[in-house]
Amino acid sequence: MKKARICLLGLVLFCSACAAPSLRYKKEMGRLIAANKYQEADEKLLSQRNKYYSYKDKTLYHLDRAILFFEAGDAQTTDQLFSEAQTEIESSVKSVSGEIGRLLINDLTTPYYAPAYEQALTYYYRAMNFLRAGNVSAAAVEARRAVFFLDHLRGEKKQGYNDDPFVQYFASLVFESAGQRSDARIARINALNAYQRLGAKLNITAPDFPVPANASELGEIIFIHSVGLMPLKRNTTFQVAWDRALVLASSAAEGDTVAPEVQNAINAGLAGNAVTLAFPEFVSVPYRVKSSSLEIGGQIVYTQKVADLAAAAKLDLDEKMPGILFRTATRAVSRAVASKQLQNLVSRSSDNDAFDQILGMIISGLNASLEKADTRQWFTLPAELRMARVFVLPGFRDVRLLLRDGYGNIVEERVFKNVRVKRGGRMYVHFRTAY
Repeated sequence: MKKARICLLGLVLFCSACAAPSLRYKKEMGRLIAANKYQEADEKLLSQRNKYYSYKDKTLYHLDRAILFFEAGDAQTTDQLFSEAQTEIESSVKSVSGEIGRLLINDLTTPYYAPAYEQALTYYYRAMNFLRAGNVSAAAVEARRAVFFLDHLRGEKKQGYNDDPFVQYFASLVFESAGQRSDARIARINALNAYQRLGAKLNITAPDFPVPANASELGEIIFIHSVGLMPLKRNTTFQVAWDRALVLASSAAEGDTVAPEVQNAINAGLAGNAVTLAFPEFVSVPYRVKSSSLEIGGQIVYTQKVADLAAAAKLDLDEKMPGILFRTATRAVSRAVASKQLQNLVSRSSDNDAFDQILGMIISGLNASLEKADTRQWFTLPAELRMARVFVLPGFRDVRLLLRDGYGNIVEERVFKNVRVKRGGRMYVHFRTAY
């Protein structure tokens, strides 16, 4: 009995260590980002590292921090963090023990595997970081890595998110800036194809940026406006009838297998009222600034939405939901079977009804503590990206940015003084609002 209590306590402690960043923590970080308090946000992240970022979440830890330093303009630390994140992503390998843990405990037992849209964005952010420092050749290396990753993704995945329209389009701009015209043309074609194929699912259309006939005599400002905050994942539970849970648990998604306990339960026809399942869902984060426009030398140019990261995140979750429901149903059914067997065993060896009831309560509580949805995500990302391409006469130009709400009303303006534009050259400018 003592060994059983120790094992029970150890299991509870193990499960309590499987914690994703809480909804409250993510909202507090979002408020700091919206207030441009990036140093304070990083201090808070570091203070919560041991609580929310375990050894399994090194990729997520580096990604969340990298955005903070990117927005703060610390190019060196930004590149270091994105480099470490990319290394973790490329070296990550799914383990057998982790997959077993997902079927027996919860999805948090496995390392954080960045979804494809997050991986693609690491190349964009790292390239943009180089461009802001004037290092076009290094940015071109990241653009090449991005298109190689997306080419591989298209090859192995035929449906759903298998390309990134914006990252392809951005890569084409970088290739042009580096004088790599052939690569730029291929990336632009891939971008337009991806916009056409995935635009409806990602809530975007191909941008239309007219290029003047005398563009070679002008300079260009490429302005990218990061808007808002990503919707946040939270843990949600719902109850389903026992027979529905058996159907979900026996309908393995691709890459999953049916647990023997589940098959035994199906064969035995174990009866029960309902099973509680847990899964992640998104909660939108409101923000006032929805769009923007630029005024340069008498020109007024509106930004166009080129990427909807919130839509990409939701599409990724939709694609994974069948597997999530399969695993959570499998765990619920397996635990119900094991709990029933344990209670029957104890009942046969004890005449104490009160002890049986207490044991049932303990088992129910343990089952509830075990089942947690995987709510990990790169939550420091913006909700969407907007872009403007403005061709102006060479020289030093003041850029007036007008920030607009959902009705098109101007709510704030910013001025970028003396932006240097070279003839035939490009200046990349990044700005973020999260309020």
